Amino acid sequence: MAAPLHPPLLPNSIKELSDGGGLSSIPSLYASQSSKASDAVEHEVPIIDFLLLKNGTADQHSQTVRDLGKACKEWGFFMVVNHGVPERLRDEMVDALGGFFDLTWEEKGEYTGKHVMDPIRRGTSFNLNVDRFRFWRDYLKVFVHPVFHSPAKPHGFREISQEYTTCIRVLAMDLLAGIWESLGLEEGNMTTALDLHSCFQIFIGNYYPPCPQPELAMGLPPHSDHGLLTILLQNGVDGLQLQHKGNWVNVKPHPNSPFLLPNLHW
Repeated sequence: MAAPLHPPLLPNSIKELSDGGGLSSIPSLYASQSSKASDAVEHEVPIIDFLLLKNGTADQHSQTVRDLGKACKEWGFFMVVNHGVPERLRDEMVDALGGFFDLTWEEKGEYTGKHVMDPIRRGTSFNLNVDRFRFWRDYLKVFVHPVFHSPAKPHGFREISQEYTTCIRVLAMDLLAGIWESLGLEEGNMTTALDLHSCFQIFIGNYYPPCPQPELAMGLPPHSDHGLLTILLQNGVDGLQLQHKGNWVNVKPHPNSPFLLPNLHW
């Protein structure tokens, strides 16, 4: 049973609550009655070889484009291998995010957002204005394009995040081009039609600390991402679930292979 805790006594972040020590059960406000983790099934998700898309033979490129279209239409997500984002950079970005969440409350507090369009915003749960219960998650959201933003701390965060998000943007543009081609659309029209030079790129880091009752808590509610394309990188810990044909699918993390979620209507 979740431990009762009056809302005003709740901390400003799940990390603060978790680091407090002596937590043997979760506060009742964090207990979700809709968690379906135990109902999820195992599935092999589609895998796209980025190297074949970019540098393969004409036949390999064409087949990869067809595979992209099929993955988007039938699954709505896929895994990317041989994508060219250095593993070193991935590890540095994960470490830098850990450094941010380890900052003191006073240091992080200046980024407590009041509006969804704040260029740098930290918070907890999902949306405290509408959440019926809280989610076991802290987050950092940063606008990185068309104008790059970054928190001032920890040291080196700005340089690492700028390099990382630039690499991710290049990857996203190439994958979008493949998806565009799979739809039979004219190649030269993509950037203009989608207004890619001025559209927002948002970098989000999620922090999920150890939970004493993971069967009761949820990191995020079931949701569909807004925007055009989501590139999701895990840190090797299970927990991601995606919906396929009405069933929740457990997605096993794959070393240095991000998952792509095209937010398109097919």
